[in-house]
Amino acid sequence: MAFLSIERDGGILTVTMNQPETRNALTGNTAVAELVQLCEDVRRDSGVKVLILTGAGPIFSSGGNVKDMQRFFDEAFTPDLICDEYRQGIQRLPLALAQLDVPLICAVNGPAIGAGMDLTCMCDIRIASDTATFAESFVRVGIVPGDGGAWLLPRAVGMAKAAEMAFTGEAIDAREALACGLVSRVVPAADLLPTAMALARKIAANPGAVMRMTKRLLREGQNSSLPSLLELSAGYQALAHKTADHREAVNAFIEKRQPRFA
Repeated sequence: MAFLSIERDGGILTVTMNQPETRNALTGNTAVAELVQLCEDVRRDSGVKVLILTGAGPIFSSGGNVKDMQRFFDEAFTPDLICDEYRQGIQRLPLALAQLDVPLICAVNGPAIGAGMDLTCMCDIRIASDTATFAESFVRVGIVPGDGGAWLLPRAVGMAKAAEMAFTGEAIDAREALACGLVSRVVPAADLLPTAMALARKIAANPGAVMRMTKRLLREGQNSSLPSLLELSAGYQALAHKTADHREAVNAFIEKRQPRFA
């Protein structure tokens, strides 16, 4: 059975992790392969303007499948083999999502645990249901964040809060997640997807090509120097000025009408 269920509404894709029987675990199944393929498909489809990612059932994602980890007890699994499995497995996910050049809204419908918590940090915008919780819980099962969480979480909440979450493994609720900046909104459970869709529609109303360039600039700005980012911005701006959407936006402004983008 496929891990992802995908619905399309114009330029908006709603992507649902749809294995509630495994608590939408990200390992021991096809989750990573399907999410990586989704990123590749979206990269090739200029008609996609925004994605919403959520989970089926009461849990967003339980992260790694703990029962599946028992196989690493076998002496045949040397540290080298385990390292390679991470490289070829869960670590493909943050790399693929980092290259996804359309906005990604995470609608966190319930507990986001371990790698499930880190998956939320791979998204651009996080909206939480009031039933959501978040736990960087690796330490509680005797492992480290093998999926890039040590890079992702401090960028979302700051080093001190990330250290507190990673060292204790304790869950925080949606209200605390809002207070520390992990999520930008908390809404009642019944309003989660409508709220995410309303935001997606606002985003999708804008020119798609420029939206992709804007996201690339935001991502590059996390690691680039200011001079390097300014140079990249100049190049993207030169491309943007030559697009039909820019011409339409300027003409619509002058003519005092709503723009009609492709």
